[in-house]
Amino acid sequence: MAVKLRLQRGGRKRKPIYSIVAADSRAPRDGKFIEKLGQYNPNTIPATISLDNDRALDWLIKGAQPTNTVRAILSFKGVLFKKHLMRGVAKGAFTQEEAEAKYTEWLSNKKQEIDSRRDKHRAEVIKRNEAVIAAGAEAAEAKAAAKRAEAEAAAAEAEGVVAEETAEADDSLEAVAADAGIAEAPATEAVTEAQAAAEAEEAAEDGVATEEAPAEVKEEE
Repeated sequence: MAVKLRLQRGGRKRKPIYSIVAADSRAPRDGKFIEKLGQYNPNTIPATISLDNDRALDWLIKGAQPTNTVRAILSFKGVLFKKHLMRGVAKGAFTQEEAEAKYTEWLSNKKQEIDSRRDKHRAEVIKRNEAVIAAGAEAAEAKAAAKRAEAEAAAAEAEGVVAEETAEADDSLEAVAADAGIAEAPATEAVTEAQAAAEAEEAAEDGVATEEAPAEVKEEE
């Protein structure tokens, strides 16, 4: 029986989570599998992989053929490297202890690489969030400044209207005062003329009385 190491899709729509399985190569894509070896979640950064390395290595030694994606996962988890070391031990290139030391060193370096990638992604996320927050603060400040400018413009316009109405009221008062002065002047002139006429009439009466007085004196003599 030809065995293939492949992925079996699960999870939700647009959020797939894959199981890493050993299955008969003749079985349907999502059909029955022989053994589940782990899980692959591509929705996280970096992708989350859980794998039984020993069982995966055992299937590789038995001749199971991985798909391209599973081969990349096995390489990432060090299964292919461990198979290479076991082949070197079998050929006498190095001892089992040396192979174990090389594998342990490789795992340590890989862990540092993964941690560095995770820290870098976290720093990028923090930086992106800070940029979004700063942009939001700038937008809020710009909106507040626009509102302040609008309020100041409205206040200035209101002050201009009040000043204009005050000036118009002053002009109206001046016009009324001027009209009152013009009306008072003719009335004063009329009073003056009446007084002058009365004085002239009194003077004429005094003159007549003076002329009549000597005539009366002559008659008495």
